[in-house]
Amino acid sequence: MKRQQATNKHILITGGTGLIGKLITDRLLNRGYQVSHLSRKAGNNPRVKTYLWDVAKGEIDEHCIDGVNTVLHLAGTGIAGKRWRDKRKKEIIESRVKSIGLIYRLIKSKPNKVNTVISASATGYYGNRGDELLTEESLPSNDFLALCCMAWEKAADEGRSLGLRVLKFRTGVVLYKSGGALPQMAKPLRFGLGTAFGSGKQWIPWIHWQDAVEMYLYGVENIHLTGIYNMAAPQPVTNKQLMKALARQLSRPLWPLKVPSLIFKILLGEMSLLILGSTKVSAQKIENDGFIFKYPGLAEALKEIYK
Repeated sequence: MKRQQATNKHILITGGTGLIGKLITDRLLNRGYQVSHLSRKAGNNPRVKTYLWDVAKGEIDEHCIDGVNTVLHLAGTGIAGKRWRDKRKKEIIESRVKSIGLIYRLIKSKPNKVNTVISASATGYYGNRGDELLTEESLPSNDFLALCCMAWEKAADEGRSLGLRVLKFRTGVVLYKSGGALPQMAKPLRFGLGTAFGSGKQWIPWIHWQDAVEMYLYGVENIHLTGIYNMAAPQPVTNKQLMKALARQLSRPLWPLKVPSLIFKILLGEMSLLILGSTKVSAQKIENDGFIFKYPGLAEALKEIYK
């Protein structure tokens, strides 16, 4: 297949102040792109123009799409911030669905150059599936995370009715030294209390942060990419394997005992699925489309992260 390179040079990012948003912003700027953010408050990056919006109130600065070619939709209330009570679940879903809907409403209301929307989603779409190898064609689960991801992706797909290229990445656990899940996993190890969680047999769809950022850039620059792609390394590991590799990297002991699943269920309730759920994800589709992982294996990924 002949690869068509995009000429789009102005990117609008929602959720640009989050962990991945900041990393993508820096990469795009260094690559020569013009980057703007949509945010609830003014930004502090002098190289980025920040436009304000209030999703709950349905308010958005109409100039945010002026000159923009591609929208990267990363905005959304944190999944792991609070227990999943009904009010929190509604907030999590609406922060993703209403936000992209607000942008589409603006796109329909005025002349613009937007031709592409790239939206985050999550491997939570698949739910707790044991040892099953999950591809983009696999059916969704029926738990809260899956319902959230389905609503998220459906909302993004509304852009196709506007003639836009819509690309969605189902993202796994992004490994980064000072943010996200990795510091929380490393914390007990640093105190000599490292152990596997639950059975330890649950699969973790991990990805090195650089590969996650590069995959977004790959999606921006290659206009043949549309639809759904998994964003996870090609060599998935179990929780026990991840903790063992992390202990080895940090030169800390890993105890053979495991933290019982019941403890997580009592402490976190339904949200314990984030820790105990098993999601073994295939990266074959994105590799078949030409993307090359810089860190396909966990040991080399952790070595780079903690260098």
